[in-house]
Amino acid sequence: MLVLTTIVVAIVACEQQVREKQEQPVLLEEKPLLLEEPPLLLEEKEATGPVADNSRCHVCHINYSEESLAVTHARANVGCEQCHGSSDAHCGDEDNITPPDIMYPAEKIRPFCMGCHPKEKIDIAVHKSVMAKPDANESICTNCHGEHRLGYRTRKWDKTTRKLIEDDKVRMMTEKPNE
Repeated sequence: MLVLTTIVVAIVACEQQVREKQEQPVLLEEKPLLLEEPPLLLEEKEATGPVADNSRCHVCHINYSEESLAVTHARANVGCEQCHGSSDAHCGDEDNITPPDIMYPAEKIRPFCMGCHPKEKIDIAVHKSVMAKPDANESICTNCHGEHRLGYRTRKWDKTTRKLIEDDKVRMMTEKPNE
């Protein structure tokens, strides 16, 4: 049973990766993607100082290793943990039923982003129409800045309560040892 479950999980993971990216996966022998030629980014800036090491997150979330929002922030030494917490329990949960420490419902994204990117520091001419919208669901920063969402999910949590609300019930770990 454990072998069958492992095979099913591997197939689902492979299908997810193929859907998210039609290129070959990064091989361990290659340099980290953040140090190679960058993809086309919203902000074409090379790192001038330390680059955030998001490799711990990219083990499972490889799709973010080339995603423009994540790459841009990493080059500014702002890593995943600065927005989502250390998420130790999430990282250590092979069944992926433990949520990250911090998640953002739509109405919290813009206020959080503006903690580091206040009105005084952004191009108001470009953002004027977005800033005029009182409904945060219409003016989410990640609607324009990056593809910072998973395209395919096997688990979903309520981003406010962190409760598991969707689950495919596939488990890699079992409570009983394999007999």
